[in-house]
Amino acid sequence: MHAEAAALRAQGPAVLVELPGPVYAWSVTRHDVIQALTSDPRVSRDPRRHWPGLADVPEGWALAPIVLPQHFLNAYGEEHHRLRRRIAPSFSPRRVEGMRPLVQAAADRLVDALAALPPGTSADVREHLALPLSLTVVCDLFGIPDHLRDGLGSVIDAVLDPSAGPERALAIQAELHERLTGLLRYKRENPAADLTSDLLLSPQPGQEPLPEPALLDTLFLVVGAGYETSVSLITNAIGALLAQPEILTQVREGAIGWRDVIEETLRFEGPVMYLPMRFAIEDIDLGEGVVIGEGDPIVIGFAAAGRDPELHPGCPERFDPTRASKEHLAFGHGPHFCLGAHLARLEAEVALDTLFKRLPDLALTHPGERPARVPSFVANGIERLEIIPRPA
Repeated sequence: MHAEAAALRAQGPAVLVELPGPVYAWSVTRHDVIQALTSDPRVSRDPRRHWPGLADVPEGWALAPIVLPQHFLNAYGEEHHRLRRRIAPSFSPRRVEGMRPLVQAAADRLVDALAALPPGTSADVREHLALPLSLTVVCDLFGIPDHLRDGLGSVIDAVLDPSAGPERALAIQAELHERLTGLLRYKRENPAADLTSDLLLSPQPGQEPLPEPALLDTLFLVVGAGYETSVSLITNAIGALLAQPEILTQVREGAIGWRDVIEETLRFEGPVMYLPMRFAIEDIDLGEGVVIGEGDPIVIGFAAAGRDPELHPGCPERFDPTRASKEHLAFGHGPHFCLGAHLARLEAEVALDTLFKRLPDLALTHPGERPARVPSFVANGIERLEIIPRPA
C-alpha cells in the first residue's frame, strides 16, 4: 500500500480513485494537504448532509459500516463537538493511565502462555498477544461479558475488509448488528460500572439519551476502533523490531525507549491507511490544477503521511526510532483526532515491554520474508506474524 500511496502522492495533492461500489473519491496522501483538509470547516464527515452520491450507493455496499453510521465521528460542526464531548472524558490521559494495571495483567497472562510453549514452537504474535490483549482491554472497558466476546474480533476484521461482495457484506453487517443489539440488551438487564452502562445508557444531566441506532453505531465505533488500531500497532512494532535486531539491542541497552519505538512505528507503519470518507461542502482548490468539487468524497491516507519525503526527507521508508522527528498523522488531525490514542499507546508500551523482557531471545520464524498484510485498505497491519518464543 505504501508504494501505491507514494505513486498517488507524486501525481498531485489529490488523485481521483475508484473505491468499492464503485464510488469515486479523491485520495489524499501528502502530509500538508491532509493537515489542511482535516482542519478545514469546508470538509465534512456527514454523508447524509453533504454527499449527494449517497442516493446511488448500492445495497450491500462493503464500506457502509464505516461511512454511514450515525455516531460522533460522522457528525459535522457543533453536532460533532456535542457528541464527542460525552465520550471524550472517558479517554483522558489520566483515566487511561488508571487502566495500566488491567493492561499489564492481561499482557502478563498472554506472554506467560507464549513462554510456556515447547522450545522451537512457532506462534502468531498477532493471534496470541496483540489481538487478545486489545480485545480484553476494550471489552473490559465497555463491560462486554465473556459470552459475548467470542468471535467479536473476527466480525470487526470482516467489516474492515472492503473486498466483500454485496451478499457477504450484508451478512457481516447483520451479524454485527445482532452482536451489538445483544450487548445493549444485556447491559440494560445487567448495568455495571462500565462505559456502556454509565456513558451510553445513563447520560449525564442535561444530555439527551442517544437513540438506539446511534447507540449501536457509537458502540461499534469505540469498540472497533479501540480494538483494531491497537492490534495493528502492536503487531507492526514487533515485526519492525524483529526485522532489525540491532534496534532491539539498542532498546535493551537503554539507548532507545519504548515511546520512541511506538512513535516511529506510528510514523513508519501507522495502523490506519485510509479512513473513508469525508465530503467537500463547497469547491476546494488545492492548487496544481486540482479542485475537489462540492459534494465530492475524500479519502485520507493517514499512514501515508508519515512517509511523505517532504516531511521526512531523511529516508522515510526506513524504520529508525532514533530519528529526531517522528511526526505523523496516524491518529488523525484536527477535530476528529482519535480519542483512543492514549489507550493505544499504553497498550503498545505494556505489550512490547512485557514481551521482550520475558522473551529476550525472541526471533522471527521466517526472517527475511515479508508477512502477509491484513486484506483491507482501511486497516494497515500484519495479518500473521510468526515468532519463536525462547524464554530467558
